[in-house]
Amino acid sequence: MKTFEGSMTALATPFLNGALDEGAFRALVRYQLEGGTNVLLPMGTTGEAVTMDADERARAIAVVVDEVKGRVPVVAGAGSNSTRETIESVRRAREVGADGALIVTPYYNKPTQAGLVEHYRAIAKAHPGFPLVAYNVPGRTGVDLLPETALRLCDIPEVVALKEATASLIRAVDLVEKCGDRLTLLSGDDFTVLPFIACGGKGVISVSSNVAPRMMADLVAAARSNDIAKARGLQVRMNALHRLLFVESNPIPVKWALHLMGMFGPEVRLPLVQMGEANAAKLKEELTGLGLLKG
Repeated sequence: MKTFEGSMTALATPFLNGALDEGAFRALVRYQLEGGTNVLLPMGTTGEAVTMDADERARAIAVVVDEVKGRVPVVAGAGSNSTRETIESVRRAREVGADGALIVTPYYNKPTQAGLVEHYRAIAKAHPGFPLVAYNVPGRTGVDLLPETALRLCDIPEVVALKEATASLIRAVDLVEKCGDRLTLLSGDDFTVLPFIACGGKGVISVSSNVAPRMMADLVAAARSNDIAKARGLQVRMNALHRLLFVESNPIPVKWALHLMGMFGPEVRLPLVQMGEANAAKLKEELTGLGLLKG
């Protein structure tokens, strides 16, 4: 079963007058490929998927698949708090050519650990042989996928990886203890890429790599090759950028950063709103310092 690792970008979705800006989306994909990104992930949290309808999400995934043309895998966000809806979302992602699906733990309805296992089991049963990446982000969903539950997911062949966004290194070690190499562990936290990989992770699903794909790709490569000095230098260098990209709800800051970089407009969908002026000024200063702004 194919798995996914390395520097992986959770793509922001450009909007223009309320609709998907396909030209800008393709340009962002090309920027990622030029920057060494290993895997692209449209329609995650960063992609504002929860504010898009099923047709919009399918079209966005199709645009990425078409622009990539097989050069790197495309893993599509397809999770929801309904197992039935998730199964349908995975079906649509497969139809437009995605190589795998990122499945967040159901939010709001707060399933038990047994419910989480059955959720992923049902999705896998509906899509045999199709790689699934489980996604644990309790800060957004209100439920924590525990290491003991991750071990139970190891019995489902389609679940090939786990995006772990608790930022806990204890959790990372616990997962390796429970699952060994059976699940590819991916950091869901830009602040702890180096230590997460040192604890057994194989990469990161990153927000900051939208803006700085080459730096993130170099950080992941250095960490995975045990070049600790280089990896530490990049982790520290990017730290202020990470802080500013999460100073307001993701993806508000990252879309503002891409706007400043001339990639596309800062449009977000309600209930998100534009970045505050004070934070925007700090972000512009940091991007300038990192050499990411033209002129």
